[in-house]
Amino acid sequence: MGCFSPRERFANQLDYQAQLDAWTEKVNARKHRTTRAVPAERLVCERERMRALPASMPEIDHRFTLRVPRQPYLRFDTNDYSLDPRLAGRRVEVRISQAEVSAVALDTGELACRHRRAFAKGLTFTASSHQLLLDELRGERRRPKQPEVEIRPLARYDALIPA
Repeated sequence: MGCFSPRERFANQLDYQAQLDAWTEKVNARKHRTTRAVPAERLVCERERMRALPASMPEIDHRFTLRVPRQPYLRFDTNDYSLDPRLAGRRVEVRISQAEVSAVALDTGELACRHRRAFAKGLTFTASSHQLLLDELRGERRRPKQPEVEIRPLARYDALIPA
């Protein structure tokens, strides 16, 4: 594997990470041209000078509140993720981590959604349970009322049109 470049192909994010790790190990073992040192060896010296990490790591998840729209999807980073359609009009707290997009109703604490996060752009993710509920709710709203139509006997038409 040569230079880690845009020409590389990846099956998914795990494959990307595996290729990046292999490339990093290879690169960190050679002597760097400008520093004239091996990065892996230089890291040992730098770690002695570094401060210790804090006891608790900071919260890095992206959080916000949202009122569930009539079309129950939330958009984050150009992707649409389905929400429970029964929660339309209610407020939910959305939490987005590196791996997951989830939302919880603020008033009851019930789960509004849980999706695996995608970093690709322009995708729509609909949970099967949300799709079933949407179809059920839309079916009730869109069911047309049957107009009352008089069914006349054919003899009445025969009387109107002379033969």
